[in-house]
Amino acid sequence: MPTIRFLPNQDICPEGKDVEAKAGETILDVALRNHIHLEHACEKSCACTTCHVVVREGFDSMAESTEDEDDMLDKAWGLEPESRLGCQAKVADGDLVVEIPKYTLNMVSENH
Repeated sequence: MPTIRFLPNQDICPEGKDVEAKAGETILDVALRNHIHLEHACEKSCACTTCHVVVREGFDSMAESTEDEDDMLDKAWGLEPESRLGCQAKVADGDLVVEIPKYTLNMVSENH
């Protein structure tokens, strides 16, 4: 069973956390199931960037992002080549190391 190492994030997961995942689960679903409260303003519909994560290790083990995901990622704060939307990135058979960016753009909570 693959594992995901969530790197420390001062606000969401201060000490970091290693969790088990099932192939086919999204990074966001794994995080939420393990009490890592990654924002997801659009309720997992690939319509925002609040669940933006950076896959530091294991990026190539996942399926490629879709055009819709890429279009949304273009709007993410701190975009990197290994950026994914947690609601769209599905765990495959490899372990992952995931960083939750320090900032996110949340049009709902920020009253835009």
